[in-house]
Amino acid sequence: MKVLLTGGAGFISSHIADAYVAEGLEVVMVDNLSRGSLENVGSDVRFYQADVRDHASLENIFREERPAIVNHHAAQIDVRRSVEDPVFDVQSNLLGSLNLLNLAAKYKVQRFIFASTGGAIYGEPPILPAGEETPVRPLAPYGVSKRAVELYLSVYGSIHGLPYVVLRYGNVYGPRQNSQGEAGVVAIFCEQMLKGVTPKIYGDGSKTRDYIEVSDVVRANLKALELGDGETVNIASGIPTSDYQIFEGVREALNIPPFEPQFVSKRPGEVEHIFLDIAKATKILDWTPKVRISAGLLRTADWFRHRMGAPEVPPRRAGSHRSERRRHAANRSAAIVKTAQVEPASDSGSSF
Repeated sequence: MKVLLTGGAGFISSHIADAYVAEGLEVVMVDNLSRGSLENVGSDVRFYQADVRDHASLENIFREERPAIVNHHAAQIDVRRSVEDPVFDVQSNLLGSLNLLNLAAKYKVQRFIFASTGGAIYGEPPILPAGEETPVRPLAPYGVSKRAVELYLSVYGSIHGLPYVVLRYGNVYGPRQNSQGEAGVVAIFCEQMLKGVTPKIYGDGSKTRDYIEVSDVVRANLKALELGDGETVNIASGIPTSDYQIFEGVREALNIPPFEPQFVSKRPGEVEHIFLDIAKATKILDWTPKVRISAGLLRTADWFRHRMGAPEVPPRRAGSHRSERRRHAANRSAAIVKTAQVEPASDSGSSF
């Protein structure tokens, strides 16, 4: 069975490609390399450098390859950029997706798997965790464009009989994540700390997200190959984790002594608190996350350390940072207050 994987040279998709190949599937990658890397492209896949906005190039690929499955991960994923340039967001996320949908219908694709967002699509739900039936109220154009593709999928399913599955991700992190832009806070923190740069936290550190390690997302994409038509499923940990907890988790995974981040103003279009109900994934996919965030952060930190050529450090005895952490914890509230006085926070939420 042949799979066309868009955004294939990127962080999440390249892991999915590896898993699909291991399962015996034939994988064809499409990526414009704006964020992806050829380092992520295995020798056992066919790679096309193309943009999903380029209908003619895509049609040539469909005509040549005749994929049975499309797994669509190519996207503009920066929430902040979607606020600043919503036209670019629509061109990348909606119009590019429509090109794929048209070709999938024309060439009789048997299944269309779409990577959507669970972190940005629900907005600020009054009740958490957010389930698939939670009203969709995105706060940024990124969430709007992802929701629009979901609706088009439903229409193409009705009109053209195109089978589809929507996976709404939490905040995915792990090895190969790109630190460029605003989409991968774990990757950003890892690179900054290894370079000796003090990371920024937008707000006071209390914003929460639902973090899911990439290997768990890969398992969901394997399960989605057999999922019933027209399903939308949250893929996340089901656990809220604050920005400050991620900061501390990355610091400890890198074995760096305690220090404080730089607290700056919140950004427009960001959600304040979100985590997802994953009961449906457990029921219909027989899927639950396996990687705890502490283990996932260690794995990610180790990958960045090797990638950046940072020296290996012996692991500290559990709890050895605690006395230092207590000294720093007392300064945290003062740092937040001081930052708020210099740079007032805006009235927005959080990303992804």
